[in-house]
Amino acid sequence: MSIGSVLDLLRPDFPDITISKIRFLESEGLIRPERTPSGYRRFSVADCERLRFVLTAQRDQYLPLKVIKEQLEAIDSGAATLGVREARARAAAPERPADRAPRGPASVPPPRRLGVVPGEISADELRVDHEIRVTRADLLAQAEITDAFLNDLIRAGLITPGAAGFFDGDAVTLARVARAMAEFGLEARHLRAFKLAADREAALVAQIVAPIAKSRDAGARERADETVRELAALSLTLHACLVKAGVRALGG
Repeated sequence: MSIGSVLDLLRPDFPDITISKIRFLESEGLIRPERTPSGYRRFSVADCERLRFVLTAQRDQYLPLKVIKEQLEAIDSGAATLGVREARARAAAPERPADRAPRGPASVPPPRRLGVVPGEISADELRVDHEIRVTRADLLAQAEITDAFLNDLIRAGLITPGAAGFFDGDAVTLARVARAMAEFGLEARHLRAFKLAADREAALVAQIVAPIAKSRDAGARERADETVRELAALSLTLHACLVKAGVRALGG
């Protein structure tokens, strides 16, 4: 298949996929399509499945490319038993009732515990390209919060609607997390400290990413996005470790 055919094949499941993204993944060594004598890429079915594995791991597990590459190398060497097709089937399989913790009407899914491996967080918690538009009514329904609670989050600067009044996917996740923290007695005004800390971290990340994004090299935008993902995942793990260490120091 040509790169255009691969794009058409993947786009229904991955709407944000682009030719430059595929070329970037090739430059990073995650896929290795054959080349015709004239230099055109030719992709096999196995190449497409490999792409699906990479894109699914990024979207659903939010893994950095270096971790995904290690997984693929383990699969290629036979050290891993989870193949590309099995990974795809597992990611698409519906959650079994036994795998779900019981939830009350005002509860949210427990947050995934951060480990020492960068990127060990859910995709919904960190996305560089949250381009979806959510209405206020949909946000209230999806996050299961009241209109008054949303107003508190907006006043605290934690959530900011767009010019047309829409919200993005990150706003839904943030509202869910804020609601879960409210169950521990933390109000929106208390979460302002997290926002200020995040703004400082964002400024640091922006300084690192800006030169990459401004580069005229092919795949610069994808490299910049990947850098943001990895730094965000690392900062979350660092933050969790520092909070735990701080609590222990206070005798908690």
